[in-house]
Order: sequence, then C-alpha cells, then structure tokens
Amino acid sequence: MAAIERDGEARTVVRVQVDGSGTAAVGTGLPVLDHLLGLLAVHGSFDLALEVAPGAAVIEAAAAGHALGRAFAEPLRSGRRHGSAVVPADEALAHVSLEASGRPLLVSNVDLSDARVAGLETDIVARFLEGMTEGGELTMHVRLLEGRDTQHVLDSIFKALGVALAQACRSRR
Repeated sequence: MAAIERDGEARTVVRVQVDGSGTAAVGTGLPVLDHLLGLLAVHGSFDLALEVAPGAAVIEAAAAGHALGRAFAEPLRSGRRHGSAVVPADEALAHVSLEASGRPLLVSNVDLSDARVAGLETDIVARFLEGMTEGGELTMHVRLLEGRDTQHVLDSIFKALGVALAQACRSRR
C-alpha cells in the first residue's frame, strides 16, 4: 500500500510504501533528521521518499513530521491501528507506543533541548514528532529507558518508531 501526501503550498512531498523493503530517499535539509528517517524506514520495512522545500530548520522538521503523519494516516486506519516496540541503539533503549486514535498527542520523557547532534538542535526532533502526531492524528508515547549518548538515544527512538508503525499498519487478521 502506498500513500502520497503533498501540502497545500507544495513545500513537502512524501511517499510511503508500507510493504516495502526499507529504502529511504529523504531530503529535509537536516542531515541528522534524514539519517533518523532512514532508520525508521529500515526498521519498519517501509519505502520512504520525503522532500521538504528549504526553510527554517524548525519549520522544515514540523512540516516533514506532519506530512509523514498524513501519509501514514490511511495505512494506519486500515491496519491494526496500534503498535509498540522497544529497540536498542548501543547503550540507549527506547520504547515507542502509538495508536491511530484521532486525538493527536505526544507524551515523552525525553528532553534533549540542551543537546546538539551534528549542529542540530534536537528539540527539532520533538517538533518533528509533534508534527507527525498531528498529521497522522496519533497518540504517541516515547519513553527513554536508558541512554547517555544523544545520537544513540535518537537512533533508538526512530528505530522503535519504525517498528511500532509497521505493527500498526499491518493488516488485521
């Protein structure tokens, strides 16, 4: 199943193939976010194409998250609607649980507002996740169980997000 989403101003274009092979062609203008979305695609076995028109980093991240959430909305509605995963990345361990609830909400115990990864202010990742919950009308819980290295924490979150999304998009039996 494929989903294509374009926003009204053509700032963001996303294509998701939920029964894909785990490939990603992502251009958000934020290399760290591109890397994280690649991990999401690999761990969810999605084929993902995402392009965001250049702009302020916070706006790009929120637009990318919103567009990706909207692209997943239909596959989530026709699938199980919920998923949960705990996935490590080195010393980091994150749990992501989500539901296509129709009530956008992000609940997280992760505060990376003071951390920097490759020049990226990581609160931008929170903006991305908030945009995704809004676009997909998801309730999402993100729990960091362990982790010291910021890059590993982010990797763990996006790997778990990919697995949780894959579960939620699976066909009901």
